[in-house]
Amino acid sequence: MAATDKTGGKTALVIGATGSVGGEVAAALLARGWRVRGLHRDPVQAARAAVGLARIEWVKGDAMSAADVLAAAQGVQAIVHGANPPGYKDWAGLAVPMLEAAIAAAKATGARIVFPGNVYNYGPDAFPRMAEDAPQNPSTRKGAIRVAMERRLAEAGVRTIVVRAGDFFGPISGSSWLTEGLVAKDRPLRSVSYPGPRGIAHAWAYLPDLAQTMVRLLEMEAELPDFAVYHHAGHVLTGDEMIAALERVAGRRLAVKAFPWLALRALAPFVEMLREMVEMRYLWRETVLLDNARLVKTLGAEPHTPLETALRDALKGQGCPPEAKKTAA
Repeated sequence: MAATDKTGGKTALVIGATGSVGGEVAAALLARGWRVRGLHRDPVQAARAAVGLARIEWVKGDAMSAADVLAAAQGVQAIVHGANPPGYKDWAGLAVPMLEAAIAAAKATGARIVFPGNVYNYGPDAFPRMAEDAPQNPSTRKGAIRVAMERRLAEAGVRTIVVRAGDFFGPISGSSWLTEGLVAKDRPLRSVSYPGPRGIAHAWAYLPDLAQTMVRLLEMEAELPDFAVYHHAGHVLTGDEMIAALERVAGRRLAVKAFPWLALRALAPFVEMLREMVEMRYLWRETVLLDNARLVKTLGAEPHTPLETALRDALKGQGCPPEAKKTAA
């Protein structure tokens, strides 16, 4: 069946289409025949920034403004809420009002909201492997905000798809543990700093796979519960497995360094992003995985790009090429 037949000419509003998740979901929607509308305060700038997304219809507006989001949502069947405060900044002040604007638009138009979730909802009592109904007792401020946002979606009575995943990484990821923590962004791939014990498994979500998961769920949304929650397992890797995969991509051994937690902690009071990264340290001390049985039952299989392909494409997009090998004179 052709993509246009599957979508029936449907339109999606993507809030945050110039960002990591929003950009990948927009690309996946376009590839499957959807019309995509993007909301941005500066549509001209957005069109320049959204490489490969020339077919997006950009609409001027602010994700914090309920009136702007409602105007942009007219005639759409889906609202992808990919907006996220950049660099972990001011989640309490920005994340919830942006979500409220999307909820108001969904109520007025009947559109289904697609909401990217993560593991922040869970505290250590739910580890090591969480199904969708695992207890949510977060131990961080960001986790409490994420729980409140999902609860608000459920209580608001708007049809919603939540897809929770591990640490995001991808070619257009603006902020990722892969290139903000493990390797140096915009520099040749020479070394790895691993944030936790190397024998503990960690969940990674390759953004194009996560986007495909969301779009496939959206295309069968009429068959889903009004409030549908799924876990995307992604790539499950110990630290040693991630380092070995990076070395295969690099084609050489990499220097492995201790992650500078003490330095981050010292600077955290002065740099908000570092403070928020330190708060997430608990996720690197224990195994934190997502049970995707419900997703596999619904879709038949989880979209899954081979690890080395995913890492190679992500690092290339983030300006981290393998260091050129020196040749003998």
